[in-house]
Amino acid sequence: MSASRIKRPSRTRTARTNGRPILSLSTIPAQDINLLQGETSLVCRDCETWCPITGLQTPKTTPHTRPAQQGGHRCPGGNQLLNVDVTFDEWREQLQAVEATAAYRRAPRQHHKPLPQPPTPVHRLADRESKVQSRLPQLLERARYSVLTHRNACPACQTGGRCVTGRELEIRLGETQASCEIAREQMELQERRTARQQAAPSVREAQWAEHGGEAVEKANNLCTTRALGSLSEFRGPCLPMLPQDVEAHERRQAELGRQYARKAPAT
Repeated sequence: MSASRIKRPSRTRTARTNGRPILSLSTIPAQDINLLQGETSLVCRDCETWCPITGLQTPKTTPHTRPAQQGGHRCPGGNQLLNVDVTFDEWREQLQAVEATAAYRRAPRQHHKPLPQPPTPVHRLADRESKVQSRLPQLLERARYSVLTHRNACPACQTGGRCVTGRELEIRLGETQASCEIAREQMELQERRTARQQAAPSVREAQWAEHGGEAVEKANNLCTTRALGSLSEFRGPCLPMLPQDVEAHERRQAELGRQYARKAPAT
């Protein structure tokens, strides 16, 4: 195919401008400019869409239309003369700074912890404890049978020594016995607690019957008037109303008065 028939990409070759003042690239944010070779473009200041930059001697934006959401008419920001006062290295440094700032402002990734498992209901705990306690005697019998069977078959254990297997079986037997004792104590404690709870109403009724009754209720409800100056029945007739040594009492009161007089602030 001859070179005359090769279809080259069309370019906008026109001397028209939109009549606006020259726009400097330094006044546009770095993220709105693309200065890569073969991809030079910027975001239009009017319709905010990317439009190419053409021309080397007199760079300007290509004519373009607005998006369909804005009406689809010819954008007045086309054929805008530009002043390329930013080098490629400067633009790249500004773009890296903008990206670093954006990454710093980005919210950190949230790591959601798994939800905790709901606790086991109390009735299931009681059932589980009862099942374990019922199985412990069987486990204890099995552990004892395993120890006796091993001792009868192992020559080292028959002579008074202990092999590794025999020692492990004895350790398991001891742990099982301790578990059985703990379970037995817990069962006894639970039985005593249940019996105490069941006997609490009857004990409380007996206490009320012993310390209560109609006589106590009448005494509590009795309200008699007392003459002025009379002594209470809770105070005996031999209770002294005056100090035994009047002179010593007066000296003590005088000494206390002088102490308080010295401590009082001067007016």
